[in-house]
Amino acid sequence: MRLVIDTSQVTFTVGREAQPKTDQNGIQRVERSTNVPMWTVQLVAMDGSGAEVISVTVAAPQAPKVTTGTVVTPVELQAIPWAQNGRNGVAFRAVDIKAVSGSKTSANSAS
Repeated sequence: MRLVIDTSQVTFTVGREAQPKTDQNGIQRVERSTNVPMWTVQLVAMDGSGAEVISVTVAAPQAPKVTTGTVVTPVELQAIPWAQNGRNGVAFRAVDIKAVSGSKTSANSAS
């Protein structure tokens, strides 16, 4: 089951830029149905109750063009519960991750 998340009350900041999503052999994973490369972007999600670091997977021909410290919007962010070998968790996936206009932190834009 894929659950679309309401992000209207959450601010997302890039914690680490896009990296290829790789398998245990270091080979970049691709989306099964389209053969499009997959990327992982670390985001800091902040709302009224605090912050959490999440890794969001995006399938795209090129890595999302976002830099560390940039405020972004994950497009159609989904939570995907998983369970395997007695372990479980939630994976996050988005169609795209877009920078919010004028969002670069003031310290970075002054340099």
